[in-house]
Amino acid sequence: MSNALLEAVKRYTDQHADQQNPYMTAIEGMAILRSDHERPPSHLIMRPALCVVVQGAKWTTFGDRRYDYRAGQALVVSVEMPALSRVAKASPAEPFLGVVIEFDLAVMRDVMERLDTPPTPEDPLGHGVFVANFDGPLTDCVLRMVRLLDTPRAIPILAPMIMREICYWLLSGPDGNEVARVVLANDHAQRVVTAIHALRDQFTETIRIEELAAVAQMSPSAFHRQFKALTSMTPLQYQKQLRLLEARNLMAAGEANAEAAAYQVGYESPSQFSREYARMFGAPPRRDMATLKTAIV
Repeated sequence: MSNALLEAVKRYTDQHADQQNPYMTAIEGMAILRSDHERPPSHLIMRPALCVVVQGAKWTTFGDRRYDYRAGQALVVSVEMPALSRVAKASPAEPFLGVVIEFDLAVMRDVMERLDTPPTPEDPLGHGVFVANFDGPLTDCVLRMVRLLDTPRAIPILAPMIMREICYWLLSGPDGNEVARVVLANDHAQRVVTAIHALRDQFTETIRIEELAAVAQMSPSAFHRQFKALTSMTPLQYQKQLRLLEARNLMAAGEANAEAAAYQVGYESPSQFSREYARMFGAPPRRDMATLKTAIV
């Protein structure tokens, strides 16, 4: 990994030490991560993005698939999905440092259409995530993006140009076929993504597989199979994780107690909610909230 990028990211986090990690930057869709210690796994919703590790190591699990990535590598995510993620290597002397840049899929498609020889996916189905080596021109693009934070007035003009460069190098690089498959999505994958958006927007409601399959214009069996291939989880598992993450956010923000949160996210039984919550977060709601408050203090 480039020493210049490492120094630029570390300098930014040192200058903004009073802010909360992740550091949401002045560039829309770009965040900088820092952790001086290895951390317990945390649940989150990951959006389509390039997740670069500048220093240290991390792993992220989607459903039943785990991806390990370290300095010099990046996690490429194409579909909005619940995930479990952990900083696996960090210390005060060598903190974990990362840069996350969300994809603008419209820009990505436009760049692909302009390539003389666009990449062609070998397997049009496949998973919505992969790990890529990160070096050369891509490193330079991310470095210039980070340095751009020092000149805010230039961001609206130059950041979109650098984003196009990132798209170009991803599509024309050794992982171009993977990028074309998981980021741009073939027809079947795109229809599954449309159903995922419908599920995300209505996750508090009871939705049958047949309804989601109709949105994707597939048979229920084909939809279930391709949903699992893309996200590494079933539609029910996906919806359950969305519900539990939203309930946790509601309770952490003080907007609801456990029972109220359960009903708000679509559970009919508070006891079932408590059981599934404990399976996902390792403790029932009340104890989990107490642990979170202690961590904040």
